[in-house]
Amino acid sequence: MTNRSYAAAHFALELDGKGDAIGLFRSIEGGSIKAEVMTYQHGGTYDRWRQLGKPKFEDIKVQVGMSMTESFYQWVEKFVAGEADRKNGAIVAADFYYAERARREFTAAMIKELTFPKLDGADKNAAYMTVALAVEGIEFKKGGGQKLAAPGGGFEKQKLWTSNNFRLKVDGLEQACRRVSKVDSFTIKQNIIEYHGGGMRAPTKSPSQMEFPSITFYVPEADAAPFFAHMKKRGVNGEVPGRLNGMLETFDSENRDTFRIQFYGCDLSNVAAEKSDATSEEIKLVKIEMYVERMTFHHLNVG
Repeated sequence: MTNRSYAAAHFALELDGKGDAIGLFRSIEGGSIKAEVMTYQHGGTYDRWRQLGKPKFEDIKVQVGMSMTESFYQWVEKFVAGEADRKNGAIVAADFYYAERARREFTAAMIKELTFPKLDGADKNAAYMTVALAVEGIEFKKGGGQKLAAPGGGFEKQKLWTSNNFRLKVDGLEQACRRVSKVDSFTIKQNIIEYHGGGMRAPTKSPSQMEFPSITFYVPEADAAPFFAHMKKRGVNGEVPGRLNGMLETFDSENRDTFRIQFYGCDLSNVAAEKSDATSEEIKLVKIEMYVERMTFHHLNVG
């Protein structure tokens, strides 16, 4: 194959030394190799000398939809459950004809962030999650030119997940949640600690505590009375009726369930009516924030 320039049209993931693609990405960023620059200056002179210090491997961020295989989603499930699962693999860049043109091989990768997209009942565009990987090593290689193996039943069978296909439920407030219009984007994080040992050029990386975000969603003001009543009991009167649990479900264009994120140890922290304007013709909404102590992630559509 001649060494010609190309436009990278497709990106695929390989894990654990398997040649078959785990799935296709919408986009990828990061994954660069950097090195610290150390500067020396001796007393009595104005001269400065520089040299390279320790290398640093930048995090890799990928946007994924419904084109990944089950093994990838199991990796995400373990991450949300607080299980640090290290994997070796490669990011493969392919041209328009799915021919491999470049490889970015990584070692000891751990998922450090999962960003769930904003969901909006009026938005029919495709939705994508963003997954950030912390890696201990990266090596760039030239592609072999072979065609990518079709993941998940074939490239032509990729499922479309749109932003308006979702359901939100909160225990005891199911009726009030039946017309949730929007759910803001949120990010689940695991802190990564770098350990610098003597004799090692690059640090090793270890997982630390999980950080679960608050969930922010919106309901019509006509459905907001139960939320205001609950906030008055818990936030104003100090009553202790018990913690809430909840669930966010998404489904594809054929109404088949795709993802389920369950919330545990929740309660409302803010119930706020949006700005009122006599000249606006939009439905009046109420913004609700709910803190969460723990989450679980499940991929449901394995067909």
